[in-house]
Amino acid sequence: MAELDLKLDLKHLASGKVRDIYEVDADHLLFVTSDRISAYDFVLETPIPDKGAVLTALSAWWFEQLGAIVDHHLVAVDDPRIPPAVHGRAMLVRRLDMVPVECVARGYLAGSGLKEYDASKTVCGIDLPDGLVDGAKLPEPIFTPATKAELGDHDENVTFEQVAAVHGDELADRLRTTTLSIYSLGRDIARDRGIIVADTKFEFGLDASGALVLADEVLTPDSSRFWPADEWEPGHAQPSYDKQFVRDWLTGESGWDRVSTPPPLPAAVVEATRDKYVEAYTRITGLNFEDWLAR
Repeated sequence: MAELDLKLDLKHLASGKVRDIYEVDADHLLFVTSDRISAYDFVLETPIPDKGAVLTALSAWWFEQLGAIVDHHLVAVDDPRIPPAVHGRAMLVRRLDMVPVECVARGYLAGSGLKEYDASKTVCGIDLPDGLVDGAKLPEPIFTPATKAELGDHDENVTFEQVAAVHGDELADRLRTTTLSIYSLGRDIARDRGIIVADTKFEFGLDASGALVLADEVLTPDSSRFWPADEWEPGHAQPSYDKQFVRDWLTGESGWDRVSTPPPLPAAVVEATRDKYVEAYTRITGLNFEDWLAR
């Protein structure tokens, strides 16, 4: 995983499953998005070529589309302070006081939401109607926050009331309102391009004035479930523009036990996953990914 061995002339602050964060100065950070891919809370040995560039390009595009409704942390993707070695997969961003809550919006039932619904007819304490199935559209989008886990641990779904108890009613309400507003606009934009945003997660920080600022990545295949709208059919798992090829191979053909270190990915799975990430970028933005790489 060469991304972990980057030698940049910047102070390294942290590494997550996908991103490495460096200090540029007192007010700015460098977010470098690697080609690493994770599944079931493991970072896999095999990277997906150009994945970091796709996530960076798509996040930058979304930050621009969403700027009218929410402030964001992106300063530039082209700037002399971005080292050439990471150009195309790095963002110069504002330093913020991050809120340690995964702000999840769900418009459709899938993943951990489906699992909880099947057990209790609720998701994060929100009552939902009877009769919903895998992939069903919810009556309206819901805010289902989670605690941010340490690397290798699971995020834990929590209720709005639990967020309010820790962070206060006013901030909790701002997180919920802003999350649902961003999701609604992103959902509508993507739907016009033939993609359903089933759910997505956002991260926010506070600037020096206390204003809420959208941070990290936004509406990417890593942070969202993207489904092709023309193939949506509730009642089973949906085809998607993300790392489903990786998950399916790991839990199927590879024979992996989900406990030991995951095996290396075969070339066919790597290629199919890269193609899906690039297709998501192309369909949503209408832009040519090769043009981004050539910048």
